[in-house]
Amino acid sequence: MVTIKDLSKKCGVSPATVSKALNGYGDVAPATQEKVRRAARELHYTPNPAARLLKTNRSQNIGVVFEDETLSGLTHDYFSRILNSAKNELEGRGYDITFIGRRVGGSSFLEHIRYRNCDGVLIANVDFTGETVMELVKSEIPMVTIDYVFNNVSAVMSDNVEGACELTKYLLEAGHRKIAFIHGEHTSVTAKRLSGFFRAMAEYGVDVSDGYVVDGQYHDTKISAKMTRRLMELPDPPTAIMYPDDFAYIGGMNELEKMELKIPDDVSVVGYDGINLSQVIRPRLTTYHQDAERIGIESGRKLVELIEEGRGAVAEQIMVSGHLIPGGSVRKL
Repeated sequence: MVTIKDLSKKCGVSPATVSKALNGYGDVAPATQEKVRRAARELHYTPNPAARLLKTNRSQNIGVVFEDETLSGLTHDYFSRILNSAKNELEGRGYDITFIGRRVGGSSFLEHIRYRNCDGVLIANVDFTGETVMELVKSEIPMVTIDYVFNNVSAVMSDNVEGACELTKYLLEAGHRKIAFIHGEHTSVTAKRLSGFFRAMAEYGVDVSDGYVVDGQYHDTKISAKMTRRLMELPDPPTAIMYPDDFAYIGGMNELEKMELKIPDDVSVVGYDGINLSQVIRPRLTTYHQDAERIGIESGRKLVELIEEGRGAVAEQIMVSGHLIPGGSVRKL
């Protein structure tokens, strides 16, 4: 195995200079840094993780806690973009990531993270009220949550209130007053989107009819199909339906087709997330694009700040805005 001493000998500089160059210290001349890094590539040098942990008390390893009840895992359009973006940001800052589960020897999230010597943890798409997550949140480990807020814990969030409000106003501006909302399961994200929906309806002086706000589930086409049929079989059906996300909308689209109802002639529809699929189906779906890439970048950046600055870092809530994508799925009345 190639060591720092080998690089020192090849480059004609001290081992201390090699170490500083590899870690990007500013007191090493740029030419020397490049020389050392070139030698490291040529000799296929890799740091010794155990030695680095002993020396710096850091593993350069980040734990990711991610659970998906729909079992789509890393094929989940929205969260896969967040996690890939966070991964790129963390790797660019010298950190690796490890997915943390509870099935390893029956350990909890916290036990698994400590076993892996993780310097910090990203938490996304879990039951944030669950016992094992709460145990983790109360620990001393630096962490960032995505789309959920705890006291004294940094969080990066999509602006779900504004997103739902903007979508609702788009339908209202198109003349719709009978607007139904199939929302996701009852989470903090759902609560914020419902707030945005009701806020926009109230601003335009529109009452929400009984039966127009129904329970659905994120990323679930079967439930969206069932709720779509229920809404369209009402004595006074809506002229527009809002779906929990773009993927769930596919179930609604198929059910409307079975009912021989055309989009947007018979009913207008909007989604949420702005995934690529929404822009290749026809008609193109009007949706709200969540900036998943920016959420991932901010999550990784903030977590590294918490790790490396320690007590000098401040927990904060970072809000990431998105934007509406008009499509062909909304008819003006």
